[in-house]
Amino acid sequence: MCNTIKRALALGFFDGLHIAHQTVLQAALKERENGMRPAVLLFDKHPLEVLEGVEVPRLLTEADRDAILTRMGFELIKIGFADLCGLTPRRFAEDILKTRLNCGAVACGYNYRFGKNGAGNASVLRELCGQRGIAVSVCGQVSLNGLQVSSSTIRADLLAGNTAQAAAMLGRPFTFSAQVIPGEHRGHGLGAPTVNQYLPQKLITPRLGVYASVAEIGGERYAAVTNIGRRPTFGGENVRSETYIHAFGGDLYGREVRVWLLSFLRDERRFPSAEALKTQISLDALQALRAVNGSGFLSEEKNDFQ
Repeated sequence: MCNTIKRALALGFFDGLHIAHQTVLQAALKERENGMRPAVLLFDKHPLEVLEGVEVPRLLTEADRDAILTRMGFELIKIGFADLCGLTPRRFAEDILKTRLNCGAVACGYNYRFGKNGAGNASVLRELCGQRGIAVSVCGQVSLNGLQVSSSTIRADLLAGNTAQAAAMLGRPFTFSAQVIPGEHRGHGLGAPTVNQYLPQKLITPRLGVYASVAEIGGERYAAVTNIGRRPTFGGENVRSETYIHAFGGDLYGREVRVWLLSFLRDERRFPSAEALKTQISLDALQALRAVNGSGFLSEEKNDFQ
Protein backbone atom coordinates (compact mmCIF):
# COMPACT_ATOMS: atom_id res chain seq x y z
CA MET A 1 0.00 0.00 0.00
CA CYS A 2 1.34 3.41 -0.90
CA ASN A 3 2.18 5.54 2.13
CA THR A 4 0.46 8.90 1.72
CA ILE A 5 1.74 10.46 4.94
CA LYS A 6 3.62 13.60 4.02
CA ARG A 7 7.08 14.34 5.32
CA ALA A 8 8.25 17.38 7.25
CA LEU A 9 11.82 17.65 6.03
CA ALA A 10 14.72 19.39 7.79
CA LEU A 11 17.17 20.87 5.28
CA GLY A 12 20.81 21.74 5.87
CA PHE A 13 24.18 20.11 6.42
CA PHE A 14 23.82 18.81 9.95
CA ASP A 15 27.46 18.05 10.68
CA GLY A 16 27.40 19.13 14.32
CA LEU A 17 23.75 19.15 15.36
CA HIS A 18 24.60 22.35 17.23
CA ILE A 19 22.00 24.63 18.79
CA ALA A 20 21.33 26.47 15.51
CA HIS A 21 20.76 23.14 13.75
CA GLN A 22 18.45 22.20 16.59
CA THR A 23 16.09 25.09 15.83
CA VAL A 24 15.65 23.74 12.28
CA LEU A 25 15.17 20.20 13.56
CA GLN A 26 12.61 21.30 16.13
CA ALA A 27 10.66 23.15 13.43
CA ALA A 28 10.41 19.91 11.46
CA LEU A 29 9.46 17.90 14.55
CA LYS A 30 6.67 20.36 15.32
CA GLU A 31 4.91 19.34 12.10
CA ARG A 32 3.96 16.05 13.77
CA GLU A 33 1.10 18.09 15.19
CA ASN A 34 -0.14 18.37 11.59
CA GLY A 35 0.12 14.65 10.97
CA MET A 36 3.45 14.71 9.14
CA ARG A 37 6.42 12.40 9.54
CA PRO A 38 9.65 14.22 10.53
CA ALA A 39 12.58 13.49 8.26
CA VAL A 40 16.02 14.94 7.69
CA LEU A 41 17.96 15.11 4.43
CA LEU A 42 21.57 13.97 4.88
CA PHE A 43 24.45 14.08 2.44
CA ASP A 44 27.33 11.66 2.06
CA LYS A 45 29.89 14.46 1.72
CA HIS A 46 30.25 18.04 2.84
CA PRO A 47 29.29 20.39 -0.03
CA LEU A 48 32.79 21.95 0.00
CA GLU A 49 34.32 18.52 -0.56
CA VAL A 50 32.30 18.09 -3.76
CA LEU A 51 32.38 21.67 -5.04
CA GLU A 52 35.90 22.75 -4.06
CA GLY A 53 37.75 19.59 -3.07
CA VAL A 54 38.19 20.87 0.48
CA GLU A 55 38.02 18.29 3.27
CA VAL A 56 36.04 19.68 6.20
CA PRO A 57 36.58 18.05 9.63
CA ARG A 58 33.39 16.80 11.25
CA LEU A 59 32.11 17.78 14.68
CA LEU A 60 30.31 14.45 15.05
CA THR A 61 30.90 11.06 13.52
CA GLU A 62 28.24 9.92 11.08
CA ALA A 63 27.28 7.15 13.49
CA ASP A 64 26.77 9.58 16.37
CA ARG A 65 24.84 12.01 14.18
CA ASP A 66 22.53 9.28 12.93
CA ALA A 67 21.97 7.87 16.43
CA ILE A 68 21.01 11.29 17.81
CA LEU A 69 18.61 12.03 14.95
CA THR A 70 17.01 8.60 15.31
CA ARG A 71 16.49 9.13 19.05
CA MET A 72 14.83 12.45 18.24
CA GLY A 73 12.34 10.65 16.03
CA PHE A 74 13.61 11.46 12.53
CA GLU A 75 13.50 9.36 9.42
CA LEU A 76 16.97 9.57 7.88
CA ILE A 77 17.06 10.20 4.14
CA LYS A 78 20.54 9.91 2.66
CA ILE A 79 21.29 11.22 -0.82
CA GLY A 80 24.63 11.82 -2.49
CA PHE A 81 25.32 15.55 -2.64
CA ALA A 82 26.76 15.14 -6.15
CA ASP A 83 23.35 13.84 -7.26
CA LEU A 84 21.65 17.06 -6.18
CA CYS A 85 24.12 19.90 -6.67
CA GLY A 86 23.51 20.08 -10.42
CA LEU A 87 19.75 20.52 -10.12
CA THR A 88 18.19 23.93 -10.58
CA PRO A 89 16.25 25.21 -7.56
CA ARG A 90 12.99 24.53 -9.42
CA ARG A 91 13.96 20.94 -10.21
CA PHE A 92 15.01 20.39 -6.59
CA ALA A 93 11.63 21.61 -5.36
CA GLU A 94 9.65 19.66 -7.95
CA ASP A 95 11.62 16.43 -8.39
CA ILE A 96 13.05 15.97 -4.91
CA LEU A 97 10.84 17.74 -2.37
CA LYS A 98 7.45 17.21 -3.99
CA THR A 99 7.73 14.06 -6.11
CA ARG A 100 10.46 11.92 -4.57
CA LEU A 101 10.09 12.80 -0.90
CA ASN A 102 6.38 13.78 -0.75
CA CYS A 103 7.03 16.78 1.49
CA GLY A 104 4.20 18.64 3.12
CA ALA A 105 6.59 20.97 4.97
CA VAL A 106 10.27 21.83 5.03
CA ALA A 107 12.43 23.68 7.56
CA CYS A 108 15.76 25.40 6.96
CA GLY A 109 18.06 28.08 8.32
CA TYR A 110 17.96 31.70 7.20
CA ASN A 111 21.21 31.24 5.24
CA TYR A 112 20.23 27.99 3.50
CA ARG A 113 21.43 27.66 -0.11
CA PHE A 114 20.49 25.00 -2.62
CA GLY A 115 20.45 24.23 -6.32
CA LYS A 116 23.11 24.56 -8.98
CA ASN A 117 25.76 27.15 -8.05
CA GLY A 118 23.82 27.86 -4.85
CA ALA A 119 21.24 29.79 -6.86
CA GLY A 120 18.45 29.09 -4.37
CA ASN A 121 18.10 30.72 -0.96
CA ALA A 122 15.44 30.69 1.75
CA SER A 123 13.26 33.20 -0.12
CA VAL A 124 13.43 31.18 -3.33
CA LEU A 125 12.65 28.02 -1.39
CA ARG A 126 9.59 29.66 0.15
CA GLU A 127 8.34 30.76 -3.28
CA LEU A 128 8.92 27.42 -5.01
CA CYS A 129 7.45 25.38 -2.17
CA GLY A 130 4.46 27.70 -1.89
CA GLN A 131 3.64 26.99 -5.52
CA ARG A 132 3.61 23.28 -4.69
CA GLY A 133 1.62 23.37 -1.46
CA ILE A 134 4.64 22.79 0.76
CA ALA A 135 4.84 24.84 3.97
CA VAL A 136 8.21 26.43 4.76
CA SER A 137 9.72 27.34 8.14
CA VAL A 138 12.82 29.54 7.96
CA CYS A 139 14.72 29.70 11.25
CA GLY A 140 16.63 32.84 12.16
CA GLN A 141 20.23 33.34 13.19
CA VAL A 142 21.24 31.93 16.57
CA SER A 143 23.91 33.83 18.53
CA LEU A 144 25.74 33.11 21.75
CA ASN A 145 27.90 35.63 23.62
CA GLY A 146 27.69 37.93 20.61
CA LEU A 147 28.92 35.25 18.18
CA GLN A 148 26.94 33.55 15.46
CA VAL A 149 26.54 29.86 16.16
CA SER A 150 27.98 27.90 13.26
CA SER A 151 30.00 24.78 12.59
CA SER A 152 33.00 26.87 11.49
CA THR A 153 32.95 28.85 14.76
CA ILE A 154 32.81 25.64 16.77
CA ARG A 155 35.69 24.12 14.81
CA ALA A 156 37.76 27.22 15.49
CA ASP A 157 36.95 26.99 19.21
CA LEU A 158 38.01 23.34 19.38
CA LEU A 159 41.26 24.08 17.58
CA ALA A 160 41.93 26.85 20.10
CA GLY A 161 41.02 24.74 23.13
CA ASN A 162 37.89 26.81 23.89
CA THR A 163 35.96 23.73 24.93
CA ALA A 164 33.43 25.59 27.10
CA GLN A 165 32.26 27.83 24.27
CA ALA A 166 32.25 24.92 21.82
CA ALA A 167 30.10 22.92 24.26
CA ALA A 168 27.68 25.84 24.71
CA MET A 169 27.23 26.10 20.92
CA LEU A 170 27.01 22.34 20.42
CA GLY A 171 24.55 21.95 23.28
CA ARG A 172 26.84 19.29 24.78
CA PRO A 173 30.59 18.75 25.28
CA PHE A 174 32.61 17.61 22.27
CA THR A 175 32.63 13.83 22.23
CA PHE A 176 33.92 10.81 20.36
CA SER A 177 33.68 7.07 20.71
CA ALA A 178 36.41 4.70 19.58
CA GLN A 179 37.78 1.25 20.15
CA VAL A 180 40.43 0.87 22.84
CA ILE A 181 43.77 -0.19 21.37
CA PRO A 182 46.92 -1.54 23.03
CA GLY A 183 49.42 1.14 24.04
CA GLU A 184 53.03 0.95 25.21
CA HIS A 185 51.90 0.30 28.81
CA ARG A 186 53.88 3.28 30.06
CA GLY A 187 50.87 4.51 32.02
CA HIS A 188 51.13 1.59 34.43
CA GLY A 189 54.71 2.54 35.23
CA LEU A 190 53.68 6.16 35.70
CA GLY A 191 50.90 5.21 38.10
CA ALA A 192 48.15 6.18 35.65
CA PRO A 193 47.13 3.36 33.27
CA THR A 194 45.39 4.86 30.26
CA VAL A 195 42.82 3.98 27.66
CA ASN A 196 44.42 4.45 24.24
CA GLN A 197 42.29 5.36 21.22
CA TYR A 198 42.66 6.80 17.75
CA LEU A 199 40.22 9.57 16.98
CA PRO A 200 37.62 8.53 14.40
CA GLN A 201 38.39 9.30 10.77
CA LYS A 202 37.07 12.62 9.45
CA LEU A 203 36.41 13.88 13.00
CA ILE A 204 38.13 17.13 13.93
CA THR A 205 41.28 16.81 16.03
CA PRO A 206 40.97 19.39 18.81
CA ARG A 207 43.90 21.36 20.19
CA LEU A 208 46.62 18.98 21.31
CA GLY A 209 46.95 18.87 25.05
CA VAL A 210 45.43 17.71 28.31
CA TYR A 211 41.69 17.89 29.07
CA ALA A 212 39.40 17.31 32.01
CA SER A 213 37.14 14.65 30.58
CA VAL A 214 34.47 12.07 31.22
CA ALA A 215 34.67 8.48 30.02
CA GLU A 216 31.50 6.52 29.40
CA ILE A 217 31.69 2.75 29.71
CA GLY A 218 28.63 0.55 29.44
CA GLY A 219 26.35 3.49 30.06
CA GLU A 220 28.21 4.58 33.22
CA ARG A 221 30.21 7.79 33.34
CA TYR A 222 33.50 8.32 35.14
CA ALA A 223 35.66 11.37 35.80
CA ALA A 224 38.80 11.22 33.71
CA VAL A 225 41.76 13.15 32.29
CA THR A 226 42.61 12.87 28.59
CA ASN A 227 45.74 13.71 26.65
CA ILE A 228 45.31 14.19 22.92
CA GLY A 229 48.67 14.35 21.25
CA ARG A 230 51.88 12.71 20.15
CA ARG A 231 53.50 11.86 23.52
CA PRO A 232 56.64 14.02 22.94
CA THR A 233 58.39 12.87 26.11
CA PHE A 234 58.70 9.41 24.54
CA GLY A 235 59.21 10.51 20.95
CA GLY A 236 55.73 9.65 19.71
CA GLU A 237 54.61 10.82 16.29
CA ASN A 238 51.03 9.77 15.56
CA VAL A 239 48.18 11.60 17.27
CA ARG A 240 45.97 9.61 19.60
CA SER A 241 43.90 9.96 22.73
CA GLU A 242 45.07 8.62 26.10
CA THR A 243 42.59 8.72 28.97
CA TYR A 244 43.17 7.94 32.63
CA ILE A 245 39.83 7.02 34.24
CA HIS A 246 39.30 7.69 37.94
CA ALA A 247 37.82 4.93 40.09
CA PHE A 248 37.74 2.35 37.33
CA GLY A 249 39.60 -0.90 36.96
CA GLY A 250 39.30 -3.56 34.32
CA ASP A 251 40.37 -4.62 30.86
CA LEU A 252 38.89 -2.42 28.14
CA TYR A 253 40.95 -3.60 25.15
CA GLY A 254 38.76 -3.95 22.08
CA ARG A 255 35.77 -2.23 23.68
CA GLU A 256 34.19 1.02 22.57
CA VAL A 257 34.67 3.84 25.08
CA ARG A 258 33.12 7.27 24.71
CA VAL A 259 35.11 10.31 25.82
CA TRP A 260 33.68 13.78 26.51
CA LEU A 261 36.12 16.70 26.62
CA LEU A 262 34.94 19.17 29.26
CA SER A 263 37.78 21.69 29.66
CA PHE A 264 41.27 22.30 28.34
CA LEU A 265 43.94 22.16 31.06
CA ARG A 266 47.29 22.64 29.34
CA ASP A 267 49.26 22.13 26.15
CA GLU A 268 51.11 18.91 25.56
CA ARG A 269 54.82 19.30 26.20
CA ARG A 270 58.02 17.32 26.48
CA PHE A 271 59.23 16.57 30.02
CA PRO A 272 62.90 16.06 30.94
CA SER A 273 62.23 12.67 32.53
CA ALA A 274 59.56 10.05 33.14
CA GLU A 275 59.57 11.07 36.82
CA ALA A 276 58.78 14.69 35.94
CA LEU A 277 55.95 13.51 33.70
CA LYS A 278 54.62 11.28 36.50
CA THR A 279 54.46 14.27 38.84
CA GLN A 280 52.63 16.35 36.24
CA ILE A 281 50.15 13.54 35.54
CA SER A 282 49.21 13.48 39.23
CA LEU A 283 48.61 17.24 39.16
CA ASP A 284 46.61 16.98 35.93
CA ALA A 285 44.47 14.17 37.31
CA LEU A 286 43.63 16.16 40.45
CA GLN A 287 42.82 19.32 38.47
CA ALA A 288 40.68 17.33 36.05
CA LEU A 289 38.76 15.63 38.87
CA ARG A 290 37.93 18.99 40.41
CA ALA A 291 36.83 20.36 37.03
CA VAL A 292 34.62 17.37 36.26
CA ASN A 293 32.99 17.38 39.69
CA GLY A 294 32.43 21.12 39.42
CA SER A 295 30.83 20.83 35.97
CA GLY A 296 27.86 18.77 37.10
CA PHE A 297 28.12 16.70 33.92
CA LEU A 298 28.30 13.38 35.77
CA SER A 299 24.94 14.03 37.42
CA GLU A 300 23.21 15.55 34.38
CA GLU A 301 20.18 13.71 33.12
CA LYS A 302 20.93 12.31 29.69
CA ASN A 303 18.99 13.71 26.74
CA ASP A 304 18.71 12.85 23.03
CA PHE A 305 22.02 14.58 22.34
CA GLN A 306 23.89 12.57 24.98
